[in-house]
Amino acid sequence: MSLFQAIILSFVEGITEFLPISSTGHMILAGRLLNIPQTEFVKSFEIIIQLGAILAVVVLYMRTLLERISLWPKILAAFIPTAMLGYMFYTIVKQSLLGNSLITVLALGIGGILFLVLEHYLKHKSCKTTTLDAISYKQAIVIGIIQSVSIIPGVSRAASSIFGAMGIGVNRKTAVEFSFLLAIPTMIAATGLDVVKTRLMFSSYEYQLLAVGFVGAFLTALLAVKMFIQFIQSNTFILFAWYRIVLAILFFLFVLR
Repeated sequence: MSLFQAIILSFVEGITEFLPISSTGHMILAGRLLNIPQTEFVKSFEIIIQLGAILAVVVLYMRTLLERISLWPKILAAFIPTAMLGYMFYTIVKQSLLGNSLITVLALGIGGILFLVLEHYLKHKSCKTTTLDAISYKQAIVIGIIQSVSIIPGVSRAASSIFGAMGIGVNRKTAVEFSFLLAIPTMIAATGLDVVKTRLMFSSYEYQLLAVGFVGAFLTALLAVKMFIQFIQSNTFILFAWYRIVLAILFFLFVLR
């Protein structure tokens, strides 16, 4: 992987991490377009630089995290299901799913279709939970269980947690903000597990690439999170649904075939 490729991937990660379009899926597809071999380091790079994007959320929501400590146990409750499945299936995910362009494309396309169906269903559903503090432990656990599906590249952690929350009565803005906060322990744990498994046995050049990727993901995520919050104030996820479908079709026709 070159420095230029690392920068591109970091931008892709920062922009897509919190959007319902799968950051991991986009990095896999971007890696395919850039002809980056899916080595063990590249797979670790795609996992570890997510911490840069997560740091952006910590910075932006620091006040919320410090002033509303009662949210922490709920975030932890939502995190546990994903943590358990992620640990159980770590080897399968890293060896068989990460880097698999076909699985990623299928997940993107099917996910886009589900978006359209869910948006149609949810527009008729009332939202009783309108603030982060109002989210119950039961709701948090359900959101966490649904988020765990995102261990499949292309599904999108953000999409599964947001739609999972909306499906059980959480309004759109609150669902998005809870998804942001839930990303913090989820991505820290994913990175920590990969660090333990790889034992950080990287070369000095690879550490440089990780540093560049971390900073790039952090800066682009800061902008992406702010813009996404503004967007969902008055828009649905229909645009993202069609984006996923079109991207999946184009990639299948012109790259995979």
